[in-house]
Amino acid sequence: MHPILNIAIKAARRAATVINRASTQIDLLTVESKSPNDFVTEVDRAAEKAIIEVLQEAYPGYGILAEESGESGADSEFVWIIDPLDGTTNFIHGFPQYAISIALAKNGVPEHGLVYDPIRNEMFTASRGGGAYLNDRRIRVSRRVRLSDALLGTGFPYRQFDNVDAYLGMFRELTQKSAGIRRPGAAALDLAYVATGRLDGFWEIGLAPWDMAAGVLMIQEAGGLVSDLAGEANYLTTGNVVAGTPKVFGQLLPIIQAYRGDKLQA
Repeated sequence: MHPILNIAIKAARRAATVINRASTQIDLLTVESKSPNDFVTEVDRAAEKAIIEVLQEAYPGYGILAEESGESGADSEFVWIIDPLDGTTNFIHGFPQYAISIALAKNGVPEHGLVYDPIRNEMFTASRGGGAYLNDRRIRVSRRVRLSDALLGTGFPYRQFDNVDAYLGMFRELTQKSAGIRRPGAAALDLAYVATGRLDGFWEIGLAPWDMAAGVLMIQEAGGLVSDLAGEANYLTTGNVVAGTPKVFGQLLPIIQAYRGDKLQA
């Protein structure tokens, strides 16, 4: 395993200690609303602080792009992209589907990444050119080749609702053309599940870079395909992502593109 990933894993486990301790006292948490349906707690902030402390101790010259504390050192060649608790709404309801996501990008391209599920103790990792792993076991996307046999993941719009009609069109058609659709509520884990074959495809509109930087790298290293809605690699910029096994991706993307409309970024 690359030394950078070892440091990221140390940071993720440090944050998991904070999260797991708080998960036993959810009723005592102070919950703030950043925007409608977008919440933050002192756990998010404490977990992020723990992650950043570990990363900066090891790599003090690297930039940071983190969900709660924002961006620093953006002109650095290397930037850590951090979501300390993806699935905060799940967490504050005691719904056991949330994760820590950490990626290191070089000139804007993810090179190393992890998604850690502290509930199940599942550590998904990937390095560019080095493959993707779940708890040190090599993982691959599923062998599904037909959309009609595919289990898809997605995320419903919950902050900005300009795209609801387009999304409902996608959902309506894909519900009929797939084996099923799931919306667990933590995009980082959804993408990791595509990488390990638990989901055969995924799409979502309006994500942030920290939601997907690690997960998209995992899918690529696990043999899958990832793009934005235009079929290009600008998902970290547009916030729109489509992913899946090579065959499922090829059938999924055109359906989503048909509902893109003028309101969605490419």
